[in-house]
Amino acid sequence: MELRDIEIFLTLAEELHFGRTAERLHVTPSRVSHVIKKQERRIGAPLFERTSRTVRLTALGEELRDELLPAHQRIRRALERATAEGRATEGELCTGYTTPWCAELLLRTGDAFRAQHPGWSVRVREISFTDPYGALQRGEIQLQIAEFPVLEPGIVTGPVLFREPKALMLSAGHPLARASTVSVEDLAGVPLIRLDTIRSKAAADTHFPSRTPMGRLIPRGPSCSSWHEIPVLAAAGFGASIVAARSAHYHARPDIAFVPFSDAPTLDYGVLLPATGARPPAEPFVDLLRTQAAGAAPLHPQEAPAADRPPRASLPEPAAHRCGTGG
Repeated sequence: MELRDIEIFLTLAEELHFGRTAERLHVTPSRVSHVIKKQERRIGAPLFERTSRTVRLTALGEELRDELLPAHQRIRRALERATAEGRATEGELCTGYTTPWCAELLLRTGDAFRAQHPGWSVRVREISFTDPYGALQRGEIQLQIAEFPVLEPGIVTGPVLFREPKALMLSAGHPLARASTVSVEDLAGVPLIRLDTIRSKAAADTHFPSRTPMGRLIPRGPSCSSWHEIPVLAAAGFGASIVAARSAHYHARPDIAFVPFSDAPTLDYGVLLPATGARPPAEPFVDLLRTQAAGAAPLHPQEAPAADRPPRASLPEPAAHRCGTGG
C-alpha cells in the first residue's frame, strides 16, 4: 500500500464522507472510491460499510485504522523534520553586538561559519545602548553578544565567551591617571558617569556600582543616553567609567587614560538567544564563537596604541553637564 493510499484511507476513516475526504486531500471523490476499492480487493474484505446516506468503518477497518494511524503520524513527523533541516541549509543569520571587539569576533566567526555552511550568510549589526535588547526580543536578530549579567524577558543567556579585565577610563589630567593600577575602593573618590538606558538592577550594579566593597559611597556623575558621550565627559573631567581593558586599544585618545583595576572582577561577555528558540544554525554558530573566542589573545591597556598624553595638570572644576541628570 502506497503512502498516499494510506493517507486517503485514514482521512476517510476520520471524515466518513467521500466528498469531504476528496476536498481535504485535493483529489476527486472518484479517486477516493477507486483507492478504497483497490485496498479492499487486496485485503479481501470490506473496510467501510456504505449506504446512500452513511459511511462507517467495519470492524476490520477500525483495526486497520488503529494500527496504521500511529505509524503514519511518525512518518509524517519524520518527513517534516527532514524538510525543516533541508530548508535550514540556507538562509541568513542575523547577529548583534555592542562593542567593536564583539563585532570583530562575530565577523571572524561569520567567515568560518560560511566556509562550513555555504548556503548561509551572516549579517552583523550594532546594537544601540538606547535599546540594548529590543532587537533580540522583537526577532530582528537571532543572536547577540553582550555584557553579562542580562535578566530580560524573552531572552536566555548562552555561554560566556570571554572574561575581560576591567579598567578605569578617566581624564588624563586626573591624579589616578598616573597610577599603574587602581583599586575598586578608589571609586569612592571618583564620580561614575552613568548610562540612563541601563534599567536592569543587576546590570547597573555591575557597571555602575553605588558603593565600594567596603561600603563607601561612590559619587554619582552625570548620566547620558549614549556610550559615545562617556569618553567626552571623562576627558573633560566630569567623571570616570568602568570599561573593558581592551577599550584602551579601541578608544585611545590623548586626553583620556585607561588604568587597570588590581582587584575588580572581570567583565564577562556572552551569548544571548531568544527564549522561544533560536533558528537552526544558531547552535553551530555558538560553537564556532566559542572556538574563535578561545583562540583570541586578550588585550590589556598597556597594549593599546601609544598616544602622547598631556602633562598631569589638574583640571578646573567642571560645570554641570547639560544633557545629563547630574549627580
